[in-house]
Amino acid sequence: MDRRSFIRAGALGAGAAALAAPAVAQDKITWRMVTTWPKNFPGLGVGAQRLADRITAASGGRLTIQVYSAGELVPPLQSLDAVIDGSAEMSHSAAYYWQNKSDALNFFTGVPYGMTSAELAGWMRHMGGQELWDEVYDQFGVQGFLSGNTGIQAGGWFRDEINSLEDLKGLRFRTPGLGGRVWEKLGVTATNMAAGEIFQALQSGTLDAAEFVGPYNDLALGFHQVAKNYYFPSFVEPGLATELVVDKAKYQALPEDLQAIVRDVSQAEYDQVGSEFAANDPRALKTLVEEHGVNMRQFPDEVMKAGAEAAKEVLTSLRDNGDDLTKRTTESFLEALRLMRGKSEIAEGPFVRAREQYFDM
Repeated sequence: MDRRSFIRAGALGAGAAALAAPAVAQDKITWRMVTTWPKNFPGLGVGAQRLADRITAASGGRLTIQVYSAGELVPPLQSLDAVIDGSAEMSHSAAYYWQNKSDALNFFTGVPYGMTSAELAGWMRHMGGQELWDEVYDQFGVQGFLSGNTGIQAGGWFRDEINSLEDLKGLRFRTPGLGGRVWEKLGVTATNMAAGEIFQALQSGTLDAAEFVGPYNDLALGFHQVAKNYYFPSFVEPGLATELVVDKAKYQALPEDLQAIVRDVSQAEYDQVGSEFAANDPRALKTLVEEHGVNMRQFPDEVMKAGAEAAKEVLTSLRDNGDDLTKRTTESFLEALRLMRGKSEIAEGPFVRAREQYFDM
């Protein structure tokens, strides 16, 4: 997909009518969903639109969701604030973008050396994660639901090869959340910016390197036109989740069946988006390598090891020095991870290695 087909300017373009109160007529409600994703963006933006369409269809039009892509109603990294201040009823984004509001929010997106997408769903649905998330967002009058996942992400695009830790020193790198803190411990200068802003920053030299998600998204964003060294895996985003956030008071005022539709469609989309990335990442990677001359590389062991040590430092600090809710969230996450990684490492890891080594069909 041509990146110009979905990247739009981030300028505000909506008039006062777009900010009016949600429409309610003959027991039909129209809600506005703002997103951080460019229009028609593979996986994430398309997933947000599909989620909205499924809610509208499942409710028989009783709850209609109108989607505003990044910049159409509010700037992309102000989508949560739009729900908090009442400019929109819903937002579709990633919780770690709002770590300035609470460090605990990082745990509901992706954690360095943390949970895979399946493990995160286990913690959230069955081991107390959702309840902690509810506590965090109660402070802001909103409710969060997991709404998609990308699987293990790519590590990033670099102009030059990374052969040692020394090669990272001073690099200006787009990477958000706790992952940004980990990379900073390795010597880079980390910054966050919305998807539609990254290419220009790479092209102009404002950034030396960038990671966003993985091949499916990165091909569309055109990063291969600027940098040719594509590193795997992301050790800071092993299972990124997106979120649907709703105004909690308005959500609770809905009839119970509409509340269930919002909740259950979000859960279904978590799995649907995950399968979309599983199918399309390898196709896009093949295109990047075979048609665009991208060099697929792996980080050196010393970078992976140093990243693990830095991740432990970051998580230990949150557990020991954070506010009460961040401490409890960190400990709950780590306790669940300690339990679930046992199965992953004794079953899934050895299986994948054996399949690679012995099964060549």
